[in-house]
Amino acid sequence: MSVPMLEARALGFGYGARVVGRGVDLEARPREVLCLLGPNGSGKTTLFKTMLGLLPPQAGEVRLEGMALARLTRPEIARRVAYVPQAHAAHFPFTVIDMVVMGRTAHLGLFASPTPEDRRRALAALATLGIAGLAEAEYTRISGGQRQLALIARALAQAAPAIVMDEPTASLDFGNQAIVLSEVKRLATQGLTIVLSTHDPDHAFSVGHRVALLDGGRLVAQGTPGEVLTPQRLRAVYGVPVVVERLSQGQTVCAPDYGA
Repeated sequence: MSVPMLEARALGFGYGARVVGRGVDLEARPREVLCLLGPNGSGKTTLFKTMLGLLPPQAGEVRLEGMALARLTRPEIARRVAYVPQAHAAHFPFTVIDMVVMGRTAHLGLFASPTPEDRRRALAALATLGIAGLAEAEYTRISGGQRQLALIARALAQAAPAIVMDEPTASLDFGNQAIVLSEVKRLATQGLTIVLSTHDPDHAFSVGHRVALLDGGRLVAQGTPGEVLTPQRLRAVYGVPVVVERLSQGQTVCAPDYGA
């Protein structure tokens, strides 16, 4: 088997002295979509930030392509893994294309300026997500959903072999959710490692090769979507009865069981 692209070993995470999670073991491999699910406050975002080196681990370690994350520089990390945050508040009137070109920073020298090739890659990423027409628009004046798509385009332009996405579909309408999920599946088939968090079990059934279920900072279960996302386990974690059904077309869906 290949070396995991991104791996957490007995990871403890939190903010300063405040513990958010403990004892988490995760690994994500090339050509794989790993979906992280869990209720609000379960520690998903804090876990991601620790696995990206944005927060120091409180215990255990993170490894990137088999190397201890703590031994890598920020540019070395950025060339290997891109990050799509939940939201981004821009304070300067950058254009959308300028924001996406920032994803190329990891490939530039300390004082180098973006090249025409960097701009071409950024435009291609915008086109992939269907928002090339917004390239010259002011980033602060487009909708929240459009900003989220621009952040994903920035991660694509970064051309890292792994992408960590923190609830990438949270602010998107149904059509744009479908675009993003389709792109996630395509990137995995091209050899990338994708780790994403979501509140929607249907998304995990749709694109996930493996699922990790987090609750109260602890890893409850991990495995294939069918193994992990059972009605009993989802009810225990989310506190509501659910039904999981496989449709005649082959899709698996999850919904609240109002008759329970």
